[in-house]
Amino acid sequence: MLEPSNNNELPVIPAKRYFTIGEVSELCGVKPHVLRYWEQEFSELSPVKRRGNRRYYQRHDVLLIRQIRALLYEQGYTIGGARAHLSSDNAKEDSLRTKQLIHQMIGELEDILELLK
Repeated sequence: MLEPSNNNELPVIPAKRYFTIGEVSELCGVKPHVLRYWEQEFSELSPVKRRGNRRYYQRHDVLLIRQIRALLYEQGYTIGGARAHLSSDNAKEDSLRTKQLIHQMIGELEDILELLK
């Protein structure tokens, strides 16, 4: 059985437009049947379906799956709680806070780069 692990241990998401369910499973540390179940539970998660009903996930889907995974496995939310959290203002605030932190980190890294030159 796959042990839930910290998001820091998940692989880097490659620069691709579409990902198969197998690739997303590996990138997010979640089995394919769990991904299919989450599609039913989280309306925001809707991969493109092509020939033979094959799923193709985009980068934003992978990021959302990682967020759902963190809510369920690391923060102890129930499916309903995670669904409510994602649709609440808290999720929007978390997203804004994360973007601010990223911009701050980029600035700090650019400062370090200048010092190293």
